[in-house]
Amino acid sequence: MNAVIAMAAAKTQACEPSKQADVAVRVENVSKWFDTHEPNGLTVLKDISFEVPRGSVVALVGTSGCGKSTLLNIVSGLIKADRGSITYDGKVGKDFDDWSKVTYMFQEDRLLPWRTTIDNVAFGLEAGSMPKRERRERAGALLELVGLQAFADAYPHQLSGGMRSRVALARSLIGEPKILLMDEPFSKLDPSIRTQMHEEILRIHRLKHLTVVFVTHDVEEAVVLADRVVVLSPRPGRVKEIVDIDIPRPRNYLGQPFVDKVRELRQLL
Repeated sequence: MNAVIAMAAAKTQACEPSKQADVAVRVENVSKWFDTHEPNGLTVLKDISFEVPRGSVVALVGTSGCGKSTLLNIVSGLIKADRGSITYDGKVGKDFDDWSKVTYMFQEDRLLPWRTTIDNVAFGLEAGSMPKRERRERAGALLELVGLQAFADAYPHQLSGGMRSRVALARSLIGEPKILLMDEPFSKLDPSIRTQMHEEILRIHRLKHLTVVFVTHDVEEAVVLADRVVVLSPRPGRVKEIVDIDIPRPRNYLGQPFVDKVRELRQLL
């Protein structure tokens, strides 16, 4: 009997690494509170746990003020959780040492107005030792990827909102990341331009084999892009439900499966 137990334990241990390898980001029991001079502070997030499978697209959805952006900032390492942990590629945050593989696309494009398009894209490489020529070659390749090679020498004020978003996306990819984090990056775009950016994200996700985690208040955007949606309850944010989006791509906005999934998520909010 002991031998059987030992063999089972060994088999379990042998399976664990492969299971770990399938998870790009693991959020475990994360809580966050802020001191607002209230007796016990302001609890923003409480006991948040979910997994982001490698190569998947995961959306964080919830009502305003539920802590979506705070959670994404914790995942990005910009702020620390007060309780719980984040694991990247099997390494707990404090032991994770390859932050170049995690990139963040903010709500605002944050382009530097005095720099050309290609120089904005190449900006993230300037802290290293890469020669300028190589930086510009890599930035030029990314501009071609997002269809803006003809605007390499344009300045931000000469670009449309959608074009600026494409430049911001290219800049986010310059370090060849494995994990792309996005905080409502398309919320200020017109609907038609947003649709184009959705297609662009999905195309680049396939080409680059990225893992994507993004925040949105738009349920339809979540259903368009995500493989999995983490629905947060109102403050303090908790995981109310995790919904898998098993609709084949490209997804038909008017198709019944799409409409049903949008309705399901709206009922959870």
